[in-house]
Amino acid sequence: MEIVYTVYACIVGLFMGSFYNVVGLRIPKKESIVSPPSHCTACNRRLTIIDLVPVLSYIGLRGKCRTCGGKISPIYMVTELVTGLLFAFATWHIGLEAELAVALLFISLLVIINVSDIAYMLIPDKILLFFLPFLIIARMFAPLDPWWYSLVGAVIGFSILLAIAVVSKGGMGGGDIKLFFLIGYVIGPIATLMTLFFASFIGMIVGIIVLKVRGQGRKTPVPFGPSIAAAAIIVYFYGQPILDWYWGLF
Repeated sequence: MEIVYTVYACIVGLFMGSFYNVVGLRIPKKESIVSPPSHCTACNRRLTIIDLVPVLSYIGLRGKCRTCGGKISPIYMVTELVTGLLFAFATWHIGLEAELAVALLFISLLVIINVSDIAYMLIPDKILLFFLPFLIIARMFAPLDPWWYSLVGAVIGFSILLAIAVVSKGGMGGGDIKLFFLIGYVIGPIATLMTLFFASFIGMIVGIIVLKVRGQGRKTPVPFGPSIAAAAIIVYFYGQPILDWYWGLF
C-alpha cells in the first residue's frame, strides 16, 4: 500500500504543480487564478485537456503551442515535475501521519513562491498570508518537540532576516523576511539557521554561475527565493542527520 500512496501522491503533485504555476504567475499581477482559463500567452488560445496534462503535454508538444508554435517556458514542466516528486517523496518518507499535512503545505508554499520569485523577483504577501493559518493549524496537530520551538523559530527567522535587510540597506527583500517567519514556524530555530546558511551557500553558487554565463560586467539581480526554497526542503527532510553528522566530526 505504501507504493500505491506514493504513486497517488506523485500524480496529485503533478496536477497541483500545474495549478501552482497559475497561482505563482497570476497572484503577483493581481489577476484571478480562475478567470480567464489557462491560455497561450502568445496567441491567447484557450488550452484544452490535451495541452494541460502535466509534463506529458509539454513533452508531446515539444514545448510549443499547438496553434501558433510559440515557445512554452520550461518552468511549467519543471514545476509540475518537482511538485510531483516532492509530494511522492514526502509521502514515502513520512507516511500517513499528521506531519504529512505540514510537509505538503510547506512544499506547496515553497513551490509557489519559487515560481513568483523567478518570474517577477517578488514573493507576494497574499500567498504568505494564505498559507499562514493552514501551517499554524497543521503544526498544532503535529507539533515540534518542544512545541514552543515553532514560536522561537518564527521569531528568529523573521528577526535575523530583518536585521540583514537593515544592515544591507535593502539587500534583503520584504518577502524573504516574511517567508523566513513561516519557515521558522514550521521547522524551529536551529533548522531555520541551517536553512539560512544553506540558502546563502546555494545563492552564492547560483550567483557565480549567472556571472559566468552572462558576463562579469553585467549586473543581473538573482532571485533569492529559489535558494531559500531548496535549502528549506533539504533541511526539513535531512536537517537532523546533517546536524548529527556535523557534530560527529568533533
